[in-house]
Amino acid sequence: MSASDVADAIAPKGAQPGAIASASVVVPAYNEAGIIEDALQQLWDYLHTLDDEFRWELIVVDDGSTDGTGDIADRFAATHLGVKILHHRVNLNLGQALRYAFNNCTGDYVVTYDCDLSYSPDHIGRMLRTIQDTQARIVVASPYMEGGTTTNVPFVRRVASRVANRLLRKAARGPYSTVTGMVRAYDRRFLTSLDLKAMDAEINMEILYKAQLLRARIIEIPAHLDWTYQNQRAETRSSSVRLTRSTSSSLLLMFIFRPLWFFIVPGLVLLALSSWMLVWIVIRVGQNYFDISGGDRFSDALAQAYADYGYSFIVGGVSLIVAVQLLALGIISLQAKRYFEELFHLGTSVLRNLRERDEDW
Repeated sequence: MSASDVADAIAPKGAQPGAIASASVVVPAYNEAGIIEDALQQLWDYLHTLDDEFRWELIVVDDGSTDGTGDIADRFAATHLGVKILHHRVNLNLGQALRYAFNNCTGDYVVTYDCDLSYSPDHIGRMLRTIQDTQARIVVASPYMEGGTTTNVPFVRRVASRVANRLLRKAARGPYSTVTGMVRAYDRRFLTSLDLKAMDAEINMEILYKAQLLRARIIEIPAHLDWTYQNQRAETRSSSVRLTRSTSSSLLLMFIFRPLWFFIVPGLVLLALSSWMLVWIVIRVGQNYFDISGGDRFSDALAQAYADYGYSFIVGGVSLIVAVQLLALGIISLQAKRYFEELFHLGTSVLRNLRERDEDW
């Protein structure tokens, strides 16, 4: 079974004719006591404007907060219908929080959303209508595509995010311009077939990577990333996202997408450098050979070249050794990547068949 066959086999069922589709809106939260109640109220109010289009549930994952976030969310859920609160006893990071929520979602579609509302709630409706109308597997809210915009995002973070997403886009060779963002809509049946493993923010990139392996349809819509609210409330908010963590996650995914960049390209550069230096050494030895008379001319010529340009022997030799090692690692990593893709396709097919059997029962 090909990747496209797997993707088609787990295509969204959608709502039955005449029925209203359902959506699960997932909001992970860690130490967000300063903003959680206001954020949930805004989301709850907005979701009620979608009552004629979607049946919805709002799922909050309290990821082991220590500042009372979970208690505030519980009190909110007690007085607002359609809100479900899930709790981790300790902080297990974003990846585990999202997987926990995905396993508890009941909607035809799943929307993941930032608790800080850096994207206004109306993005939810736009993503849901797009995924329903296009039958895409994933819809991404992208502030970096044409028509998207950012407001009041700190300069360092904005530059780092743009650079990371551009590099990841080149590594993935995909049509999307925002790879790291979390604000997305998914077809739930497709999402739960991916067997996700990432523990932290790299889960967002893992989803796109595995969806791409299955040749799933991914669509972006223009989005507005606005940090005005975060800057105003910075003194009361402890962000769970760290720039260094997201940078390391991006580098890890670039390696997964394109191990060629990390091993084979540097290996070829070093091989070219060492080859140039070794050729230059051969030329110098040849010149010395013809200038020396009597004795062991070759040994004397080599010794003279080493005495004059010893650093060239050392740099050229070390570069050659490192280049060979990098090229060997590159070949191994490319082979491992191919094996992973084949096993992932097989595992997805098996998982789909098992779940279909369970549904039949």
